[in-house]
Amino acid sequence: MTRPDSPISQAAFIGEGVEIGEGVSIGPGAVILGRTVIEDGAWIGAGALIGAPPEMSNLPQNTAWTGDLTHSGVRICAGAVIREGAVIHQGSYRETTVGPRSWVLNRAYLAHDVLLGADSTVSAGVSVGGHCAIGDRVNIGMNAVVHQRRVIAHGAMVGMGTPVTRDVPPFTKVYGTPPRIAGVNGVGLERAGFSSELTATLLQTYRGGDLLTEGTPVPELEPLVEAITWWRSHGALVPTGVADRISS
Repeated sequence: MTRPDSPISQAAFIGEGVEIGEGVSIGPGAVILGRTVIEDGAWIGAGALIGAPPEMSNLPQNTAWTGDLTHSGVRICAGAVIREGAVIHQGSYRETTVGPRSWVLNRAYLAHDVLLGADSTVSAGVSVGGHCAIGDRVNIGMNAVVHQRRVIAHGAMVGMGTPVTRDVPPFTKVYGTPPRIAGVNGVGLERAGFSSELTATLLQTYRGGDLLTEGTPVPELEPLVEAITWWRSHGALVPTGVADRISS
């Protein structure tokens, strides 16, 4: 364990196998167990719980606070913010990861092996099941629930309280019960530097039922090649359905 000259509360518990970068803040009552890496400039709120073993009945519930570092770890990337009472579990075969500059808000839960991309927000009370992959610039609204092994692609927005039981395509807006694609995240596209023409093309693509799971996208979607490639890299996708009326 390294403990640099950073604003780390003496009331936090930091176990063996925890590596802490420069400029990291850790609040009182936080419990951080190894194996965990906290990169430069991360902020960990009071009472956050990071590094407990995966909640999997076939795996040992190790006592990391005694130095038993059995599992695959947690990585909190540079500049990430983990707010009060958030819970992030160890990976079973890969590091559970919070990407650079992403926010995990109070009482949110990331289960084992979750990958959260850069510049994303997991809002208060959200629960994300094991093995999920969440892309960059994603926003998941308060108290949403994400079923295990689901994929939420870059730039997507998930509405408050939504039960995400299928995969969410790039830059869509998804909400309701059952959840449906109800629009395109035009604000997210604009903030990511994309044109209004690209937004219109993506909207028409989704309105036509093409959820970008296969085939060659229309040339006008070339600026989204990185997001589409990431989306398709996750195997056999089961996308969320499209609403009867899909708006911008």
